Amino acid sequence: MSDLVRGDDGLLRCPWGASTPDYQRYHDTEWGRPVHGDVAIFERLTLEAFQSGLSWLTILRKRDSFRAAFDGFDIERVAGYADGERTRLLEDARIVRNRAKVEATITNARAAAALRESDGEGALDRLVWSFAPAGRRARPPRLVDIVASTPESTALAKALKKHGFVFVGPTTMHAAMQAMGLVDDHLTGCAAVRGAG
Repeated sequence: MSDLVRGDDGLLRCPWGASTPDYQRYHDTEWGRPVHGDVAIFERLTLEAFQSGLSWLTILRKRDSFRAAFDGFDIERVAGYADGERTRLLEDARIVRNRAKVEATITNARAAAALRESDGEGALDRLVWSFAPAGRRARPPRLVDIVASTPESTALAKALKKHGFVFVGPTTMHAAMQAMGLVDDHLTGCAAVRGAG
């Protein structure tokens, strides 16, 4: 028995990916596909942190507003945010106005900027991808087979914390690893195809 759902287009998808048009687009074109580049990875880490305790759909629908509010997730710009930017963000109704998560984003931008300063452009990308599991494991057959964290996500969380990142626990990092294509947790038989990484 499979947990896959057949969409109106006849394609089999993970059930969450067939639940709303927004989820279907995200499932079919982004989730599980490799993401590279410091800015793109910083954005995904930020959005996963903001998602904590909320529906991913809420974050997904506000993603363009997050991009606008955080200057396109430009690491150096966000790292330079001072009190005025914090106030602006906490007053911006287009995003999730959570003080701890706003502070975490600024802290993480500073950590990413320091990492780039010490290890060069692409340092965050290289660090995150160094925790991708070796080889390709089989896709999970059922939803119950998808785990909330792994040894790799635990190790990634620990490494990021060592570099000064916050809001990067093992469960949040596993969700980020799924989203950024470090692991492929589309169910067996799902029509989504993982891109080359």
